[in-house]
Amino acid sequence: MEARYRVAVRSLCDFTAREGDLDHRFTPSPSAREGIAGHVLVAGRRGAGYEAELPLSGSYRGLVVSGRADGYDPRANRLEEVKTHRGDLARMAANQRALHWAQVRVYGALLCAKRKLETVTLALVYLDIATGRETSLTEEASAAELAAFFEVQCRRFLAWAEQESRHRQARDDDLHRLSFPHPEFRPGQRELAEGVYKAAATARCLLTQAPTGIGKTIGTLFPLLTAMPRHGLDRIAFLTMKTPGRRLALDALARLGAGGGEHGEERRPLRVLELVARSKACEHPDKACHGEACPLAAGFYDRLPAARQAAVTRGWLDREALREVALAHEVCPYYLGQELARWCDVTVGDVNHYFDAGGLLHGLAQADGWRLALLVDEAHNLVERARAMYSTELDQRHFSRLHRSAPPALVRPLGRVVRQWQALVREAGPASEGEPGRPAYRILEGLPDRLVGALQLLAAAITDYLGEHPTGSDPELQERLFEALAFCRLAESFGDHSLCDLTRHGRGHAVVGLRNLVPADFLAPRFAAARSCVLFSATLSPAHYHRDLLGLPEASAWQSVSSPFTSDQLEVRIQGGISTRLRDRAASVEPIVAELAGQYRQRPGNYLAFFSSFAYLEAVLARLREAHAEIPAWAQTRGMQEADRDAFLARFRPGGGGIGFAVLGGAFAEGIDLPGDRLIGAFIATLGLPPFDPFNEALKARLERRFGHGDDYAYRIPGLIKVVQAAGRVIQGPEDRGTLVLIDDRFGHRLVRSLLPPWWRLGQCQ
Repeated sequence: MEARYRVAVRSLCDFTAREGDLDHRFTPSPSAREGIAGHVLVAGRRGAGYEAELPLSGSYRGLVVSGRADGYDPRANRLEEVKTHRGDLARMAANQRALHWAQVRVYGALLCAKRKLETVTLALVYLDIATGRETSLTEEASAAELAAFFEVQCRRFLAWAEQESRHRQARDDDLHRLSFPHPEFRPGQRELAEGVYKAAATARCLLTQAPTGIGKTIGTLFPLLTAMPRHGLDRIAFLTMKTPGRRLALDALARLGAGGGEHGEERRPLRVLELVARSKACEHPDKACHGEACPLAAGFYDRLPAARQAAVTRGWLDREALREVALAHEVCPYYLGQELARWCDVTVGDVNHYFDAGGLLHGLAQADGWRLALLVDEAHNLVERARAMYSTELDQRHFSRLHRSAPPALVRPLGRVVRQWQALVREAGPASEGEPGRPAYRILEGLPDRLVGALQLLAAAITDYLGEHPTGSDPELQERLFEALAFCRLAESFGDHSLCDLTRHGRGHAVVGLRNLVPADFLAPRFAAARSCVLFSATLSPAHYHRDLLGLPEASAWQSVSSPFTSDQLEVRIQGGISTRLRDRAASVEPIVAELAGQYRQRPGNYLAFFSSFAYLEAVLARLREAHAEIPAWAQTRGMQEADRDAFLARFRPGGGGIGFAVLGGAFAEGIDLPGDRLIGAFIATLGLPPFDPFNEALKARLERRFGHGDDYAYRIPGLIKVVQAAGRVIQGPEDRGTLVLIDDRFGHRLVRSLLPPWWRLGQCQ
């Protein structure tokens, strides 16, 4: 019979063999890297003739099941499924063990059919990654028994598989007829859409720079949905940097018919899922995530089939709809969303869902062999976001405090960490002192191996303790455990892409950091695993900066969409008589205030003024209020809450006037829309350059050695990306007119001007 649907062994068993409670007490599990290393270790211990990563497949009534068994010893006729773990194996939940047995039995059935075996020994091999100790559980099984088990699993899955096959056909048939939802493309939007479609058709990565205001969200989603049936794409992931980006993507998908129409139009056969953070989706944040504590975890897998069916029938699963379905079936909304990521056509979520070390979407794509297409919005932020994903730090005070109040079983391992930390501080010697009142900072020559070793032993000890005391434990124990594990995992992959540093804030208060400098080494495999990827933003120049630092494939394409805006829409002035360098800031306050007041008097209206720091902003604001009290002024503040941010933006009223003060690179420097006369101009009193300090100098040196563009990559390009993003708030539509004043003599330098948008008509420095 012709294959109608394909499924991986693991996905099949996840679907058919899970039952009982959701239970995350037997955590944290080993990392993917540790799991791979564990499998290699076990295979290396086996004798000659051992077959590792054995490909197996079989079919049942048009359903093709395939996967790779961990290992088979032909001489012993023993098939192994290897699982890595931490802590006491006896604490593993029974339903987790049952899932593992289901996997090895399916592999056993496929092996017997392929090798014409009558019997086989099945073995679950559990490897403790901390000790290297193996625990083997075995059973003898006949080919007939295993074939019967395989057929039961396939029958359980077959109805779902047939439904999925019908859905895929209906989805593709519908997308063949997809039309653009507006009467015509905006200027530049068709060019953008054509580039995205071509990237999908040729299975390439594309960097596309397109101006703010042309409709990039729908201009990328429409062509990719169009390409989906024509080029065999299984899934699309729309990845964003901030929550507002998710909302824009969902709005665009709704306009494309995925959510149904406002007047009862039929919804497209396209499943859309919004992924949100666990902290935002959890209904019971005060309860532990297992069946004995949380009612939505109790019996989760027993109620999951009905919830899953209801969800895919509904199809449109933004945060509110997903929560509604989950609560109707009394299951956890967050983990229902994790399950549905496997079955939805378009997933909208944060970039970490694919690019983070444990990214859900990357894991699913690898496990199920998806032809996945990525759309990365506001991609100019990906360099810094990825650096943060692959960086971590530990605070000495946290571990010292925990040592003083630790249960007896953890006193020794915590004491070892405390002593190694003290030794590290002594051995580091004198550190470079920053400005008065600032902490001492030193870049270490390599990893603090003895501290890392102590942290590894501590992680194992805390894991054991938490397993033995699943309720009533100090929450700080788990926090320190996750911090230690994150540090140790990054330490395993430490290399030229990162550095280790030590910051001393005072006696007994040191912070050790692992800082990623070049995310390319971590991201390159992620880009290679995707069928195609489109990174888009208004600020992606120069292309080589993003290609190098993100690790894009060599064949990646570059597209710069022509701006629909003209130079007569934006008056750009360079105020070159002022220096905003740190040493000159006190002297710059008065002339900056004069520039702001002069422009406001010449053309009253709403303006934004951007500065490099809150201290600089506050100094200029105070002087403006003192010298020109008649000019309304309001300011961004440190740690601004959402309601306060909304109030800040509400001051930009049509027909109003005043100057809003903000920090460059902050909440108001990108992603906000103030059309028409809600904003008629901006002042940018900084080049946005990162501070000249030991860390950024080390970053510059590393980037110079690796790419030959140290100063540009560490300072100039990141700073000017922020400048152009902030300036983009002024002109966002064909009717907008405005003024941009660039305040610093360095804006007149040739290298700086070359990185500014070509459609800006830069006047002479004043």
